[in-house]
Amino acid sequence: MHGKPLALSFDLDETLWPCEEVIARAERAVFAWLGRHFSRITDEFTLEEMRAVRLGLAERHPDLGADFTALRVASLRWHAERAGYAPDLAEDALEIFLAERNRVTPFEEVPEVLERLGARFPLIALTNGNADVDRTPLAGLFDLALSAAHVGAQKPDPAMFRAACGELGIPAEALVHVGDDPVRDIGAARDFGSRAVWINRAGIPWPEGLPAAHHELPSMHGLPALLRAGTAR
Repeated sequence: MHGKPLALSFDLDETLWPCEEVIARAERAVFAWLGRHFSRITDEFTLEEMRAVRLGLAERHPDLGADFTALRVASLRWHAERAGYAPDLAEDALEIFLAERNRVTPFEEVPEVLERLGARFPLIALTNGNADVDRTPLAGLFDLALSAAHVGAQKPDPAMFRAACGELGIPAEALVHVGDDPVRDIGAARDFGSRAVWINRAGIPWPEGLPAAHHELPSMHGLPALLRAGTAR
């Protein structure tokens, strides 16, 4: 890798841990809780129908699009009011969701690799979602965590990259971003002027027509060797 990176940023979902089943489990937990305590909601709507309501709300209120937590709360409030319940049940439901949302299982190599890299570089978590790394098994490994809700825009918008570099006082070219999504991670980092490492666990072909990542790895095992030229803190 040419030049000395000064900091590393990481996408979370599907880069550091599998996410799809985590979200599904968290939504099932909320739905079960609603069924036990606020059954008029679950009598009227299935879990899939509640998802559709939430997506419709996002379309009608683009201001909620960058903040999945605010969107989920707004949707739950809508259901509560429609069913004749106090809208503040949404906050309790959200805590149930977030507890499950952050009960993730990192890919097997991730904790050790992050510990090794954290001895050499500041580590930054960047996510479009509402995972909180300090509530996951990776708590304490990151120096900075930013989300779309914090900066008001989702990747591939450069806001998170700009905020991270601003917090650390480094130029874009000194940041290396690691992620799984060709557009939201790799394309976004490249457009911002940072270097990008694509973690391609599924071994899929790179999408045609997109500028390639600077580096591609099948897991994070190879990151320490790739970044060996980096300076120590």
